[in-house]
Amino acid sequence: MNEMHSGAQYAGWPRLGVLVSHLRLEEKLILQAARAKGYDVTPLFDRSLVIDLSARTAEAAGIHVDVVLDRGVVHSRAEYTLNAFERWGIPTVNPPKATSLCDDKALCTLAIEEAGLLTPRTLLAFSVDAAIEACETVGYPAVLKPITGSWGRLLAKVNGPDQARVILEQKEQLGSFHHQIFYVQEFIEKPGRDIRVYVIGDRAIAASYRSSEHWITNSARGAVSTSCPITPEIEEIALKAKDAVGAMLAGIDLMETDDGYSVIEVNTGAEFKGLMGTTDIDIAAEIIDEVVRVASRARTNGVAQVV
Repeated sequence: MNEMHSGAQYAGWPRLGVLVSHLRLEEKLILQAARAKGYDVTPLFDRSLVIDLSARTAEAAGIHVDVVLDRGVVHSRAEYTLNAFERWGIPTVNPPKATSLCDDKALCTLAIEEAGLLTPRTLLAFSVDAAIEACETVGYPAVLKPITGSWGRLLAKVNGPDQARVILEQKEQLGSFHHQIFYVQEFIEKPGRDIRVYVIGDRAIAASYRSSEHWITNSARGAVSTSCPITPEIEEIALKAKDAVGAMLAGIDLMETDDGYSVIEVNTGAEFKGLMGTTDIDIAAEIIDEVVRVASRARTNGVAQVV
């Protein structure tokens, strides 16, 4: 067993690290919950980290934690950092493979499809002309999304080829190669809302309807959250979606359709500010409990990562 995970030499085991870009309300609540439970917890600001790729252990790299919770919003920084922690034998929540997969909408869609879950029909294209053809295939209106990003940014609903071409050509000029990978999705009418389900471990602990008059029903775009009962069907679908990407905790976005619940996407670093106003469950405390369980399983099994 790795000496770092024996726990015997640390009175306050496990020492928790929380990878952050900045402290939002959720991260403040997570740190507060950890301290209330008596854990030694340290925020690891990604902009201040220096990752020594030559170091054989986190201790040698000057980082003194036993488990890391990823709450970073700069996905590129998180990807490199979590992979370094994995190499050093530090379990992370979520694992780097899961976060990398969910940070790419195309790869996430492939995982959801592979799991046999209902999800909107999605096509990828790599040129403007091919993307127009993809729009014609799914039919208008069609939805254009960036393959990376969050908070409902850079989404567009296009009603015809001329409008689609204008937006696609603008995207092509944005600079990053990511914007030249065109993610084209069929548009499905929603009942003015979607559902955010928060899954931790093997439970869906809370869910909310996110309602808006806009077709983008995202809390960051002003959607209003209200309580949503967690039915056995909702929990089963959410857990399957979480498992499909190899996550330990995640926010699952569902859409109500005539054919059943459709999985929109899986978010490994999901915010829960809107959700926590609809439930009595202490989501931050539940997250800390899961992080400690992951650390304990890793120590018991003598392995770096439990997936």
